[in-house]
Amino acid sequence: MTIPGYLMFTFGRNFCHRGFVGAALVAVFAVPAVAQSDVTTDSSEPVATADAPTKSVKPGINKSFLSKDLDVQSFVDRFEAESREIFRARQSIVDAIGLKPGDRIADVGTGTGLFVEPFSEAVGKDGWVFATDIAPKFLERVERLIELKSLSNASAVLSGQDDVRLPPNSVDVLFVCDVYHHFEFPSQSLYSIFRAVRPGGQFVIIDFNRIPGESRPWLLDHVRAGKEVFRSEIEDAGFEFVEEVEIPEFEENYFLRFRRPGDGG
Repeated sequence: MTIPGYLMFTFGRNFCHRGFVGAALVAVFAVPAVAQSDVTTDSSEPVATADAPTKSVKPGINKSFLSKDLDVQSFVDRFEAESREIFRARQSIVDAIGLKPGDRIADVGTGTGLFVEPFSEAVGKDGWVFATDIAPKFLERVERLIELKSLSNASAVLSGQDDVRLPPNSVDVLFVCDVYHHFEFPSQSLYSIFRAVRPGGQFVIIDFNRIPGESRPWLLDHVRAGKEVFRSEIEDAGFEFVEEVEIPEFEENYFLRFRRPGDGG
């Protein structure tokens, strides 16, 4: 098997952390969906550009996640508990995305890996789940989860703060859950997201509904902007807005679906 050059470069860069070398090899050798012959070529380019000025919209928002002393268990206790709206709604969310067997999905900002197993089940043996995060400690947990659950169609990807570090046109769905407001460099991140989603593929964002005068003080302080601002940023990057999906369990979150223009076949 000849490994496409861009895959060698991408995965060689992404999996520099010792714990992710095995996942890199699995991703390259076991995912025919991202072989060169299967990657859609398209002349359209992101409206956002990689040369856009690098300006932090919220400096230091992710500093704690990069610590080698990150207390992962404390996040498991917070993220994977019935008290969290996203946890209670997890099956409704998976159903709303509409994954099909053979799909390739990127869970960007996977955190503790809450959605890795249900995504793996939804896309089946011919699909693939890229679980990406900027936090090596989170990815160590995800790697253990993949091994423990024998998820042969999933891998952990170490992403950057301004780049999801996925091959061009490599995923059918890119999913960002309660993470977009953590994008310190949204223009650059959206550029890399647009490139990673195949033409005709979807970009799903779930985030907190920030409403001045109504939202909790913590939410108003933590989330930099409301739904309309985030939607505008995503559309400016070249995505088409498709719909807002009602999730029955949601009280503080919203679900927006976007599409990359073009026909991926």
